[in-house]
Amino acid sequence: MLDTTPLIRAVDHFADRLRAAPQSRLQRGAAAEALALAREMSRRAQLAEEPDAEPRLMPDAGMFAAADQIMVAAHDLALVLRSEEEVAEAVDLVEQARKRAGV
Repeated sequence: MLDTTPLIRAVDHFADRLRAAPQSRLQRGAAAEALALAREMSRRAQLAEEPDAEPRLMPDAGMFAAADQIMVAAHDLALVLRSEEEVAEAVDLVEQARKRAGV
């Protein structure tokens, strides 16, 4: 079985930072960055599960739900990853989003 622990740890860290961030930081773009990440992870998971179907867009549940949205999307993605390279790529997505979010 593929070890997706690095992905889950990276997302846990990002989610914890988002939850601890002040509202002003979330409003300045951290929440939008998290939503973009959640949408990308969700898109990748859906394409892996149903390559011929059009991926559904994860809705914007508001800035205070951004941490939960990346957690859900990451867990969905972790279930369909097939290689260590895909895990490393997903971890890189999370890290880049966290840096852009400034948290």
